[in-house]
Amino acid sequence: MNTPVSTAADSKSPFNITNIISFGLLLFIPVAIWAERAEMDPLVVFVVSAIAIVPLALWLSTATEEVAVITGPTIGGLLNAVFGNATELIIALVALKAGLVGVVKASITGSLLANLLLVTGLSMLIGGLKYKEQTFASIVARINGSTMTLAVTALVLPALLIKTSTVVEPKTILNLSVTVAVVLIVVYALTLLFSLKTHSYLYDVGMKDLDVAPEEAAGESNEAEEKPNLWLWVGVLFAATIGVAFVSEI
Repeated sequence: MNTPVSTAADSKSPFNITNIISFGLLLFIPVAIWAERAEMDPLVVFVVSAIAIVPLALWLSTATEEVAVITGPTIGGLLNAVFGNATELIIALVALKAGLVGVVKASITGSLLANLLLVTGLSMLIGGLKYKEQTFASIVARINGSTMTLAVTALVLPALLIKTSTVVEPKTILNLSVTVAVVLIVVYALTLLFSLKTHSYLYDVGMKDLDVAPEEAAGESNEAEEKPNLWLWVGVLFAATIGVAFVSEI
């Protein structure tokens, strides 16, 4: 008797477990709206809204990955960086609007720790269970590492000034913080220009240096033949982003 073999198409089926759960959790969106309109206990509204954000974040991530299949690894990485953190960014903007600066600081700190330690550690651990040796594009890692070092240094400067000086006025610290924020935004924009336009070949070379198994290469070629619907997933991407913004406000 022949044993059926699962394919990549099966994992993307709309009826897999992840999609069924995410569809089911979407029901919490109208429940969250009703809970707010009914002026229920704030804790109940918070819990229901938090659950409602989960499926939206899942669809946001899925849509980003599907669009990246069409646009390529470079644009796909940019989309992952932007929309992959859209949930946290929107919640941070809502919190800042409400004057909850401490919540935003804690959120940024938690995001940094989760991405630098938890995600990296799990990737190494789970990858190591299957492969004895793992490779990565060293050029990309060096560029990202340098940018991260600059960002951390810039973020630490205002904190050092606050902790080490008692004569500096709060307005001066605020001006320094704004200047640092502007510099980081400019550096981020220049980094995008560097990676997407002027030195994009460095990233291509880095990816080509990775060893790809023949079966993986065959799988990639098969996936390339069945590219997803770009406009459909772009629509899902924007719909999920708007949904996250709306539920975050609740």
